[in-house]
Amino acid sequence: MQQTTNTILMIRPINFRMNEQTAVNNYYQKVIDNLMPQTVNAKAQQEFDAFVEKLKSVGVNVIVVNDTEEFDTPDSIFPNNWVSFHENGDVGLYPMFAENRRLERREDILETLEAEGFKINNIVDYTSAEEEHLFLEGTGSVVLDRVNHKAYCALSPRADEELFIEFCEDFEFMPVIFTANQTVSGERKAIYHTNVMMCLGETFAVICLSSIDDKKERRNVIDHLKEDGKEIIDITEAQINNFAGNMLQVIGDNGIKYLVMSQAAHDALTENQLEKLKKHSNILSSSLDTIEACGGGSARCMMAEVFLPKA
Repeated sequence: MQQTTNTILMIRPINFRMNEQTAVNNYYQKVIDNLMPQTVNAKAQQEFDAFVEKLKSVGVNVIVVNDTEEFDTPDSIFPNNWVSFHENGDVGLYPMFAENRRLERREDILETLEAEGFKINNIVDYTSAEEEHLFLEGTGSVVLDRVNHKAYCALSPRADEELFIEFCEDFEFMPVIFTANQTVSGERKAIYHTNVMMCLGETFAVICLSSIDDKKERRNVIDHLKEDGKEIIDITEAQINNFAGNMLQVIGDNGIKYLVMSQAAHDALTENQLEKLKKHSNILSSSLDTIEACGGGSARCMMAEVFLPKA
């Protein structure tokens, strides 16, 4: 099993804006008052294209699919929430909290991957859970340690415990369950996606331990990471507000590893944290300011890792 891949699926937006349906529990989204919607979309496209260019320049295989005019899908730029791709040829399809995000699931995207020579053997579809108002938003809700067969999940309105356990049974992962909170107007509220406060690389973990209020749960997460030999790089809540937890390690040319993050995330990290990370991976960052402000997601959310076997 591999923890990292060279192939990434990304969706280029055509109607990007702040999604009012996700803002109810994504406290990272902001309204940019002084920008017209078409300006927001144009800026997001510029950021997207520059980001793709940077990934390609170091040898990451980026498969870009354009969003469609057919539906109003302001968050289509974040495909990792509705689909996951696995080494045995399985594809996971996930139930989405926001109704307009359900329209992002497109069969033609899977056909594009097959046309690129990837093999899909089996689709594991959890989307019927939407009828019961139960959600699990892909590798946003679930952070996978593919090598050690563990799945980390911070429970939230977008990550249902029973659904997560069902996913772990189907995909043969050991569940590591906890709650991660952030302070919103003086109250502790669940962080909407695990991948905002946690990133797992091959030999390290970036995680905001202080977001796990329950000491037993925190200790359990630390024990699992240490047991698997991960160096823990602890980040603060202020840093996750700048998306310093929303990173992904990928493989470029000659097997060189890159930890991919936004410019804001990079700027939020201390020299000491960056030094620790550089021992494990090269760092690649790109400015995603508009996408982060309006979308409430960052670099990690934009990349759906492709682990499928070649046909």
